[in-house]
Amino acid sequence: MPRIPSKDEIKDIAYRVNIHLTDEDLDAIQHVFGLLMISYDALDKISDTVSHTLRASYSRSWRRPSPDENRFGAIAFITDIKGEDSGKLSGRRICVKDNIMVAGVPMLHGTSILEGFVPEIDATVVTRVLREGGYIAAKTTCEALSFSGGSNTSYPMPVSNPINPEYMSGGSSSGAAVAVAAGYCDMAIGADQGGSIRVPSAWTGIYGLKPTYGLVPYTGIFTIEPTLDHAGPMARNVKDLALLLEVIAGRDGLDPRQPSDLLNPPVKPYANLLTGNVKGLKIGIVKEGFEWPVSEEDVNKSVRDFALKLRDLGAIVEDVSIPMHKLGYAIWTPIMIDGTIANMVFGSSVGWGRGGYFEAQLAEFFGDAIKNRADDLPLNVKVGILLGYYAITRYNNKYYAKARNLAFDLRRAYDEALNKYDVLLMPTTPQRPMKLLSNPTPEQFLLMTAGMLYNTAPFNVTGHPALTIPCCKVDGLPIGAMVITKHFSDEKLLNLAYAVEANKITI
Repeated sequence: MPRIPSKDEIKDIAYRVNIHLTDEDLDAIQHVFGLLMISYDALDKISDTVSHTLRASYSRSWRRPSPDENRFGAIAFITDIKGEDSGKLSGRRICVKDNIMVAGVPMLHGTSILEGFVPEIDATVVTRVLREGGYIAAKTTCEALSFSGGSNTSYPMPVSNPINPEYMSGGSSSGAAVAVAAGYCDMAIGADQGGSIRVPSAWTGIYGLKPTYGLVPYTGIFTIEPTLDHAGPMARNVKDLALLLEVIAGRDGLDPRQPSDLLNPPVKPYANLLTGNVKGLKIGIVKEGFEWPVSEEDVNKSVRDFALKLRDLGAIVEDVSIPMHKLGYAIWTPIMIDGTIANMVFGSSVGWGRGGYFEAQLAEFFGDAIKNRADDLPLNVKVGILLGYYAITRYNNKYYAKARNLAFDLRRAYDEALNKYDVLLMPTTPQRPMKLLSNPTPEQFLLMTAGMLYNTAPFNVTGHPALTIPCCKVDGLPIGAMVITKHFSDEKLLNLAYAVEANKITI
């Protein structure tokens, strides 16, 4: 039975929440605790049936990569997991970000504090890949607790860019992007709370899609902030991107991020919808996406020149102003910081107040790890924990609440523009890939983890699908153009990217 707290422990808890107790109160409370905790004891003796339905049904093995197999630091674990003999992904090598549970294979989530954690279940996306004949070749390195848009915070080593190893690959799905770009796998599944699929895809020259919120189930993936969590595909070509989306999309009945039974997310034959015909497609170049303090003029020019070349495909390309886009990052920040700390630190990685499947095994392991080993986390994660704790306790969750309310206005601003235009376009990141400094100062270290999310993060708040297209290079480094459309119209973005790829439209 869970241990009943001592009177001193009860008194300490009461002090922390500003409750004053008499000795008589303490006696009564301890007695009632004992009665109530009989229920907790009962739970310890029962196995939940949902976990059993997620248990692995395919043989598997894993090992850590050798240095020769991991030149860029992208591979966390090499796996040997073969799915069905036939299916849409038959013969294809798939990598999954190492915050996605694969039963029997360790999950580090980019940090040493999770050493020793081995999931007992497969994430829904993993099960779907295997059922369609995919071969899971590796779990890929990601940034520590997915808290960085750079690639300098991952354990046991940073992830360098295969285009030029002196530069970062972007994050937090850093290893997934590099594994695809370097040809280790055909496709990868990443996760995105502020740009974590799109930034590394842009900086390594591949395609990366953050699908419509709720289109792809997040069951069995480490929760960062439930209203921001997205999982999606990454690939070197658009057909593979569309095919992987087709396989992993759709309701699983376990993820509360997905619509209710009456509003199932529509799964479409995305790969078969790629016609390459974008004649008459109306594209709005979002003025504010080029106006950040960190925007680089050569990046802006290259992306704008790329957008104008889409007229050669028959698209209608015009400028559009969405002033509220400039507030998108400010709205995202307290949702990400305060919400993540509430769910991840206070809530032991699973949080509260939602339905769906809870990863209880992870909660127990990570909860102990974050209490006892927070000193081992990188500086940017410590900053997030400290700021989130301060904002929640000092301002009573005011800023999270206000930001979530402003999300309605932000979504409305984009939707109004999307009533006039089929697709919106802007740079994926305002700048080219950043240098991977070997011995940065604390301030440099923190700057390397942020500053690239200004355009990507707002669409995690609003849930619009957003796709990065490799469009150009600046000083030999890849640059991405990000396109956005209405909810559950992901195929429009895929078809535009397919037209670009088929016609070799680049700068």
